[in-house]
Amino acid sequence: MQKVKLPVEVDPFKAAKRKLDYQGSLEVKQAPRLIDATLKVNSDVDVWLRFEIDPQGLVVLQGKAVTEVELECQRCGKPYSYAIDTEFTYSPVCSEKQMELLPEEYEVLELDENDMFSLHRLIEDELLLSLPLIAMHELSECEVKVEQQSFGVIEEKAEESRPNPFAVLESLKKKD
Repeated sequence: MQKVKLPVEVDPFKAAKRKLDYQGSLEVKQAPRLIDATLKVNSDVDVWLRFEIDPQGLVVLQGKAVTEVELECQRCGKPYSYAIDTEFTYSPVCSEKQMELLPEEYEVLELDENDMFSLHRLIEDELLLSLPLIAMHELSECEVKVEQQSFGVIEEKAEESRPNPFAVLESLKKKD
């Protein structure tokens, strides 16, 4: 399989009938949302894709995307490299009934009115989903060591002399 330029839009039904395989790269400039979500994207995205029809007769897109980005550590504020290596499996659906019958391993692939989808957008979505919720170095690499981390101090409150709200009930009970 040779590296090719990835198409922008794909008809998954035609691609699966032809059992197309793609190995290519997505240029950084074609992933603007990934650029906005990171400090820097260090390399183009290497992509492997396979379109096929599974034993159930479902059209399936299996893929893998790999790149490296720079993120800002939320503990120390310093940049660090983060490798993204994500795998995904999609199947296009045309109705609610098909969506309900889709195996759990497959994500729903939404198509436009021409039964096409944006391959670049799908790959960028997968990369964004692979970013950590809170970007942080490994503890051993972070400039802020465990001993320096402080999560706040809870001060003990002195007993305040407030009246007991149940004192009225106590007096009612004694009247009986």
